[in-house]
Amino acid sequence: MKKTVDEYMSLPYTIEITPDEGKFFVKIKELPGCMSVGTTKPDALVMIEDAMREWLAVAVEDNIDIPLPEAMQTGRYSGRFPLRLPKTLHKKLSDSAERDGTSLNSYMVMLLSERNALADIRRTAAATPHSSDMPLVDSLFPPAGKFPTGCAVSEGETVYSDKKGAARRRK
Repeated sequence: MKKTVDEYMSLPYTIEITPDEGKFFVKIKELPGCMSVGTTKPDALVMIEDAMREWLAVAVEDNIDIPLPEAMQTGRYSGRFPLRLPKTLHKKLSDSAERDGTSLNSYMVMLLSERNALADIRRTAAATPHSSDMPLVDSLFPPAGKFPTGCAVSEGETVYSDKKGAARRRK
């Protein structure tokens, strides 16, 4: 049996908000083309709720398959995947895990998580203007207290230098 618009609206869809030239671009990750813009974050959330309701109404009316939220998708990710690697690397990783007093599995999860976080930072930095006289890595990890103006650290937060070169945060 198909769900109603209200039933879909109650599901935990992923809302992504991105600051964009003084406004906030917002979209529903799982619903292609379901997006809006607001002047403030709360305004953007109201706007995306309206856009989502309309998107779902059209999809239900036209019998279009509506994806479930990522959190509800089953069978897609089991938490396991086979991985082949050289025996020498397997030994090095096992030795490192043992030195850290953890299992190889936990050690691999930690390494993959750290590397994935660094990749996210690099993608964000590549899309963020940084000082041309400073290499990208230095603009991500500058010397203590010396942040270039406009160096993005996380969504909605920027680190910048004040007149004396001291690091300051602003949201």
